[in-house]
Amino acid sequence: MHYYRYENAEVSCCYKYLMFSYNIIFWLAGSAFIAIGFWAWSEKGVLSDLTQVTRLHGFDPVWGVLLVGTVTFILGFAGCVGALRENICLLKFFCGVVGFIFFMELTAAVLAFVFQAQVKEWINDFFLVNVKAYRDDIDLQNLIDSLQKLNHCCGAEDPNDWNLNEYFNCSSSNLSREKCGVPFSCCISDPADTVLNTQCGYDVRDPKSPDWSKTIYVTGCIKALEQWLPRNIYIVAGVFIVISLLQMVGIFLARTLIGDIEKSDY
Repeated sequence: MHYYRYENAEVSCCYKYLMFSYNIIFWLAGSAFIAIGFWAWSEKGVLSDLTQVTRLHGFDPVWGVLLVGTVTFILGFAGCVGALRENICLLKFFCGVVGFIFFMELTAAVLAFVFQAQVKEWINDFFLVNVKAYRDDIDLQNLIDSLQKLNHCCGAEDPNDWNLNEYFNCSSSNLSREKCGVPFSCCISDPADTVLNTQCGYDVRDPKSPDWSKTIYVTGCIKALEQWLPRNIYIVAGVFIVISLLQMVGIFLARTLIGDIEKSDY
């Protein structure tokens, strides 16, 4: 009978604490995201009246923050405890979830490239739904304002998309002061202005108003995104590569640690 002896039957402290350090950052980041999400909900009064979550017809950005925070927290916790306690089940769970996330990211990128027309239509519909719910949630409002200001755009296809919103539409039954207007984030800002004019979009879509292009951005945000992506393709690709490398490093550390633990147990 032959006996085989591994040269190193101990778990590598280097990989063990590298894995712990790698994950504690994500664990803390996940905790911070969750705390920020609940703080945002408390500021909006959602925690005192949970039915507000179901009443929102648009997208609540807090849901995205909480989802990212929860996944990051769980993965960071599994990685930290799995490394310290040398728990193979937690480490395999970490590898499986990170691998699944990487696969989903890759699949989404490929599908977005292949089905560009359908993706554009979906983004357009998504944006219009949230234009309609613009005043329903302060976080959604800030998100749309940020997108319009950063991309110098207004609406999904053009400024008339704001007719979908009950405060900005031009119907005769609309008694809002913002009737036939657009949010201030659509306005072309003057570098000389030191005070933000939140009423600059009032009445700009009124048929009696002069040329819109002198006052507000007339390019839709979908078209602005299409123009932005080719100009920044290297940045987008770089971010994707960095995220992918971080995920692969995590998987490598976990798999190496699992191998050391199995050798040690054997």
